[in-house]
Amino acid sequence: MIKHTFLRELRKSNGVSQAFLAEKIGVSRASYIEIEKGAKELTLSQANNIAEVFNISLEELISGKIRSDIKVSLQNKPEPKQKQAIRIDVPQKNLKKFREVLLYILGKVGSKSNVGMTVLYKLLYFIDFDYYEKFEEQLVGATYIKNHFGPTPVEFKKIVELMESKGELETVKSKYFQHEQTKYLPRRESDISVLSAKEIKHIDEVLARLSDKNAKELSDYSHQDIPWLGTKDGEVIKYEAVFYRTPETSVRVYADDNL
Repeated sequence: MIKHTFLRELRKSNGVSQAFLAEKIGVSRASYIEIEKGAKELTLSQANNIAEVFNISLEELISGKIRSDIKVSLQNKPEPKQKQAIRIDVPQKNLKKFREVLLYILGKVGSKSNVGMTVLYKLLYFIDFDYYEKFEEQLVGATYIKNHFGPTPVEFKKIVELMESKGELETVKSKYFQHEQTKYLPRRESDISVLSAKEIKHIDEVLARLSDKNAKELSDYSHQDIPWLGTKDGEVIKYEAVFYRTPETSVRVYADDNL
């Protein structure tokens, strides 16, 4: 049984309308309201659909508790360690690069109607993992976890909050066809001095190849990627897995061992 109060709070905290969720699970808005009131129960398939909307597991939806064992810190200050917690510290150098790469992407393709939060997640992922496959070096080197819609950069939300506080970007809610969408508007130009010519060329190539795809297309594409396929739900995706990619997603030309 899903806690109706948790479902309501989850929807409101993510800025999602009742009508949108009702459409996602194939019921009328009036029926969905009954679910939020606790007068009706969700079917298993409906619960799965809602979990996918919010990028959480079915277990999290049923328990009413979102995983909190992945912690992101933007400050290099030690905190008490928690048992079995995944702690991600973002050094200042990497933080600066993440911010400038995000602003660069937004400056290039952020105005496209399809480029919302989910598309940005996948663009960042392929920028990072494709670069690692091609050059065996990290570009941004963000940490990505596996969820229903594909890889998610766990540092993203904290860094966006920081950038908003500094007036570097703005978060806005919009509609993409009939879907709710979170978009980001850059409030300054990217400082590309933190990027090499090789890195800029790589980012441009990924954007040219993928930025016209919508969220579903990019999610489906990411689901073919060996690093994502080989990772359990909610766990960190390992960069080294790019060297086991299949031709569907591989971007590196490997020497033929038979020559």
